[in-house]
Amino acid sequence: MSTRRLGSFAFAVLTFSSASLAFAQSAPSPAVDAIFSAYDKPDSPGCALGVVRDGKLAYTRGYGLANLEFSIPLSSTTVFDIGSTSKQFSAASILLLQQQGKLSLDDDIRKWVPEIPTYQKPVTIRHLLHHTSGLRDYLTLMSLAGTDFDGVTTDDDALALIVRQKALNFTPGDEFLYSNSGFFLLSVIVKRAAGKSLREFAAENIFVPLGMASTHYHDDHTLIVPHRATAYSPREKGGFAIDMSGFEQTGDGAVYTTIEDLLKWDQNFYAPKVGGASLLEQLQMTGVLNSGKKLTYARGLGVETFKGLKKVSHGGSWAGYRAELLRFPEKNFSVICLCNLGSTNPSALAQRVADVFLADAYAKEEPKAKSAAPATPVTLSEAGLKKRVGLYRNPAGGSLRRVTLQDNKLWMDALLGPRRELQPLAADRFRVLGVPSPVEVSFASQQNKTELRLTREDSPAETFVAVEAASPTPAQLAAFTGMFYSEELDATYRLSVENEKLAVQQKGRPPRPLTPTTRDAFLGPGGALLEFQRDPQGRVSGFLVHAGRIRNVAFSRTP
Repeated sequence: MSTRRLGSFAFAVLTFSSASLAFAQSAPSPAVDAIFSAYDKPDSPGCALGVVRDGKLAYTRGYGLANLEFSIPLSSTTVFDIGSTSKQFSAASILLLQQQGKLSLDDDIRKWVPEIPTYQKPVTIRHLLHHTSGLRDYLTLMSLAGTDFDGVTTDDDALALIVRQKALNFTPGDEFLYSNSGFFLLSVIVKRAAGKSLREFAAENIFVPLGMASTHYHDDHTLIVPHRATAYSPREKGGFAIDMSGFEQTGDGAVYTTIEDLLKWDQNFYAPKVGGASLLEQLQMTGVLNSGKKLTYARGLGVETFKGLKKVSHGGSWAGYRAELLRFPEKNFSVICLCNLGSTNPSALAQRVADVFLADAYAKEEPKAKSAAPATPVTLSEAGLKKRVGLYRNPAGGSLRRVTLQDNKLWMDALLGPRRELQPLAADRFRVLGVPSPVEVSFASQQNKTELRLTREDSPAETFVAVEAASPTPAQLAAFTGMFYSEELDATYRLSVENEKLAVQQKGRPPRPLTPTTRDAFLGPGGALLEFQRDPQGRVSGFLVHAGRIRNVAFSRTP
C-alpha cells in the first residue's frame, strides 16, 4: 500500500562475526534466503523476516545489521518504526472507541476537531478511515512548506497546517486519495474522545492485552528504545547514511514494534483477544465511494484477492524504515518483513516469500477457467506511432505523461524518473514494458482532443488529455520571476532565472530548476507541478501547486 514517507520539495556494544548475522531460529530455507541475498552481508543494513504459519513463526531470520557502528545484527526482537503499517492500529483504536459508545464513524470530524474549516460537505470519521476525505496530505504540505524531515515536528505543527487549508482536493466520498492527514486526525479524535493520547489508549486497549511488550506509539523523539534498529539510506557514491526523523505526531505512522510482537497482533485476527470478531470484521470492511464503487482499501488495511486467495496487507515507509505485514487468512499464513534501509521494498520481498510457501495453494485456488490469452504484439508503422507522440495531462490532479518516439519505438515517462517502452497491441492500444504488474495505455479521440488512458490491474483508470508542450525563452521566463507567498503553507518561494532556466527557492535551500511543460506550467524536481495564473492585464499574479496527494495550493505574488 501507499506509505507515509515523503522527501523535500525536490519537489526523508558487541561485535558479532559475519556468520552470526543470519540469526536463524529455524532450519535454513535457501529459496527464501536468496530473496534477501543483497542484504545478507556483514556491512549492510537490511531486513528482519518472520514467516507465520498456523499461529507460529515457521521461519525467521535477520539479514544484515541493525546498527552499522556496533555491528549489531537484525533479529526477530529488533524494534523498527513501521511507518504506515501503523495505520491499522489507529483504525482499531477508533473502532474500539465506537464499541465503547464514545464516537460514531459517521460523526462530522468537526464535532471532535472544530478547528477544521467548514468545507462544501462534511468530512466524517468514516472518510478518514478510507482515505476518501479529500483532505490534503499534511506530509506533502510540510514538504512544500520547507520542513526538514530529519527534524522535530509535533501534533500542534501538523494540526495547524491542516487547519490552514481553505479547500479539499475533492468532495468527500467522491474519490480515494491516500492522505496521512486523515489518520493523523484520528489520533487527535482518540485523544479528545478517550481523554488520553493515542499512545496511551493503544497501549491499554491493544498492546498490553496482547502482550506486545516491545510495541508503542513513538510520540517523544527523545525516548530511549531498547533494541531499536538505526535507519539508513544509500549514499550516491557508496556506503550508507543515517536516515532518521524526529517527528512526534502519530496516527498516520509512528508505531515501533518487532517481528515477534506483530505475530501476536496477527494472531488476533484468528483468535481475537482484543475487540472480538466485530473489530476484525470492521477493520476489513472496504470503503465505498459516493458513486457506489467499492474500494480495495478497508480501514488501515488493503483487502484484495491475489491468485484466488484473500490477501490482507499494508506497507509502511518512514525515513529509512520500511515495513510490510501481509496475511493470507484462508491459509492462516502471514509474512512480516521489517527493514532499516530506505532502498528496500518489503512489500515486494514479502510477496516473493509468500510465493515460495504458497505456490501449491495458488494453483489450487486460482480459477480453472483462464481469461483470454495475452494479447499478441503487433507492428505499427512509424507514421502510426508518431500519431501518439505528445504531452498529456490529467485534468483531475495535474499529473503529466510524455510519449516520445525513438528507434521506431514509443516511450512514456512523467518528465522525471524512468521512461518505459510502449509495446503495440493494436493501433490504439499498448502494453507498458518493464513494470511489475500489468499496465496498458490506450488512445482515443474525444471532442477533437486525443486522450491517453492508463489502466492498471485492480486500480481505477486514469485519463490524460493531450496538451501543447511549451518551450519558453529566457526572456519569456522573466515574467515568472519574483516572490510568491502561500497563506495555506505560510511559506514564500523566490522564483528566478538561473542558467537560462526558471528556478524555485525555498527558505534555507538553494535554487532548484523547473522544467517547462505546457503554457504557464512548470514541473519541479520532485514532481510538483506549478500552474501559473495571470491577471486581466496578462501579468503573472500567482500559481497553483499540485503534488500527488495535494491539489490547488495557492501562491500569490507579493509586492
